Amino acid sequence: MKLITSIIKPFKLDDVRDALHEIEIHGMTVTEVKGYGRQKGHTEMYRGAEYVVDFLPKLKIEIAVSSEVVDSALEAIINAAQTGKIGDGKIFVTNIEQTIRIRTAETGPEAL
Repeated sequence: MKLITSIIKPFKLDDVRDALHEIEIHGMTVTEVKGYGRQKGHTEMYRGAEYVVDFLPKLKIEIAVSSEVVDSALEAIINAAQTGKIGDGKIFVTNIEQTIRIRTAETGPEAL
């Protein structure tokens, strides 16, 4: 089992969700986050005053999947979230040692 953590632009959420639904991945956790990478923020004007926005709004999507579908999930996320511009985001894949469904006490892949 793997945990796929994706950091994407907020307006790409519906596209990513739809792409994952097409490959039968239905569960995800979405968190509003702020951060920066190579983008390093940007400058904005507000009421005539210029100010720097250091941390840009992003969404963090976490998806637990079986090891067999990791590649197709990654491909779906990349294709749906990619704009070709700086700040598209990152994807991290980590191992899951144990999964337990609280309601039924199922463990392992059955708990996904």
